[in-house]
Amino acid sequence: MSFQFANPLVLGLLAALPLLIWYLLKRRAAGPAALQYANVTPVRAGRGWKARMRPLLNVARIAALALIIFGLARPQLVQAKEIVQGQGLDIVLALDISGSMASLDFQPDNRLQAAKRVIADFIDERIYDRIGLVVFAKEAFNQSPLTTDHAVLDRLLERVELAPDLKIEDGTAIGLGIANAAHMIKDSNAKSRVVILLTDGVNNAGQIDPATAADAAQALGIKVYTIGMGRTGEVPVPVTDAFGGTQIVYQESQIDEATLKDIAAKTGGLYFRAEDTRGLQEIYARINELEKSQVEIINFAKHVELMGWLLIPALALVLGEQLLSQTLFRRIP
Repeated sequence: MSFQFANPLVLGLLAALPLLIWYLLKRRAAGPAALQYANVTPVRAGRGWKARMRPLLNVARIAALALIIFGLARPQLVQAKEIVQGQGLDIVLALDISGSMASLDFQPDNRLQAAKRVIADFIDERIYDRIGLVVFAKEAFNQSPLTTDHAVLDRLLERVELAPDLKIEDGTAIGLGIANAAHMIKDSNAKSRVVILLTDGVNNAGQIDPATAADAAQALGIKVYTIGMGRTGEVPVPVTDAFGGTQIVYQESQIDEATLKDIAAKTGGLYFRAEDTRGLQEIYARINELEKSQVEIINFAKHVELMGWLLIPALALVLGEQLLSQTLFRRIP
């Protein structure tokens, strides 16, 4: 629920209130007409209660005018409601966490940090989709099941670290990554089921080879988009020396693009290559456009008018002021 004014420009009339107050104060300072008396004894007792209360008539006038202005601006309480018809997609993100993802060719971040930032933005765009997360190095692990609670998914994504930092065996099991993602999504009833696999290396681990995993995904009707991450040639990689310090060495960046292209083609997906953060953002933006959620959003807004709650008190103040000014506080010439 929110609050708004339907005619907010009317509130500009409030600027005239200070002028009215100034006019009334000036008028009061001028005072009423007076007569001279030789004997001042009758007025020594001070002003009567009627004289002291008379300024309340001006307060009533000003308050009534302010309430009328606010009322004419039409204050409203707005109750918005969104109805979603249809169904979103089921998407599993398969993310490589092998040691080579520490490479520093995606400055100012390493590859994993850059991938996590871009993936987080992608998740935020997929409001109506169930999204799961699989990470893989020498083995594959389910980091998050399919969920529409993207706040939880974001926190689980933030906790993803490199395999060496997690003290698990290093490697790149692309086949296992696809297999785990496909297993997570295989029982889904969504009309479109998608796996987005990101890796920066060559399959060198796991009991399932990428081709077999792709065949299984194809049989299940799961589309796999593959992303090769990293620049060609030698890239800077931080390594720990014998004394526990960190040194930067240059290593050849190797990506099995042929395998990644074959996986995508076999399952009806596409292969992309990202050599910098901007390129990676464009890839996920492209996938975001290709895989639209099949939902229809209907918005309703109920407006509760509050004008009466202001105009009725304003009318009461006006009538009360007129009644009192003509009776109890009537001025006698």
